[in-house]
Amino acid sequence: MKKIFIAAVTLLFACAGFAQNNSNKAPLVIKEQGSFLAGGTVIKGEGVYDTHDQTNPQGQTLHGDHAYVFYQIPEVSNSTPMVFLHGAGQSGKTWETTPDGREGFETLFLRRGFSTYIVDQPRRGRAGNSTVSASITAKPQDQYWFENFRMGHWPNLFAGSQFPDDTASLELFFRQITPNTGDYDPEVIANAVAAVFEKSGDGILVTHSQGGGPGWLTAIKSNRVKAVAAYEPGSDFVFPEGEVPAPIKCNDSYGVLEAKAISAKDFDQLTHIPIIIYYGDNIPESPSQDWALDHWRVRVDMAKMFVDCINRHGGKAQLVVLPKIGIKGNSHFLFAEKNNVVLADLLQKWIQENFKHPVSK
Repeated sequence: MKKIFIAAVTLLFACAGFAQNNSNKAPLVIKEQGSFLAGGTVIKGEGVYDTHDQTNPQGQTLHGDHAYVFYQIPEVSNSTPMVFLHGAGQSGKTWETTPDGREGFETLFLRRGFSTYIVDQPRRGRAGNSTVSASITAKPQDQYWFENFRMGHWPNLFAGSQFPDDTASLELFFRQITPNTGDYDPEVIANAVAAVFEKSGDGILVTHSQGGGPGWLTAIKSNRVKAVAAYEPGSDFVFPEGEVPAPIKCNDSYGVLEAKAISAKDFDQLTHIPIIIYYGDNIPESPSQDWALDHWRVRVDMAKMFVDCINRHGGKAQLVVLPKIGIKGNSHFLFAEKNNVVLADLLQKWIQENFKHPVSK
């Protein structure tokens, strides 16, 4: 009972923080909001369905591998949709209210006149129906995520961290972690997100972490993706055949980071849109025995080669490591931390400078 009481009090204070953090905001007027499912496929069991044997899969269908999308269109809109794709172990919650109750990127950009489309990728969250089987185990690993996401060394945050330093925020952050209901498949995700753009129209794709790889593929599959902003892409960097860099050794549990080869024709699609990649703090420039920090060192190195390759082929890509421009203390979840308004300002400035559609000041 004592543990239940402590958990209840923790959540009570968290909810109180939500009310306090958002109480002084001006009203946000939404012209339209709703949700839809995009993409996906249907599989069918062999045989013929028998209504007298209704639990038998014979002859029955399964709809799965689609994306779930919650969208909002502000009353005063600049007509520029932003589609947000989360990373590993996450859902669209990533982009919503921050763990300490402040407005996340979904609302920050709504206030700036952008229509927002928040995606739960196939086989995750509210898009959980998978066409492939999976086993979900109850495996304690919060501390792994804490260190892998460069929040600090458990239980301590890094000095100068931008992540909220109260217990309630960390509690709520851990609760937004959610499992795959089927194998992670970049092609399946990219197909579904491309279908999202068929409904949103031409716009900007914003990705995080594991969403970076499917993000590149989405931009290749859909000419409605007019710009990509990637926050800390972690894997599945793509290069044209014959130009794939050698694997980079790393001191994490994976041991190596590899890039993927795609056709020169597909890669060329990425050279026709502006691309920006952001990474946060506490990423070393040389090999480290700290597994979590080294994990991100090699990803920044691969991102540099990815950006160089795009620009070498006539594209317009940019890599920004935040502490190098004076923005310090951010973890892997930089857009949800205490300085997320600063990061939103930074992204909007880039959009204004690189995106052909009008955007609000």
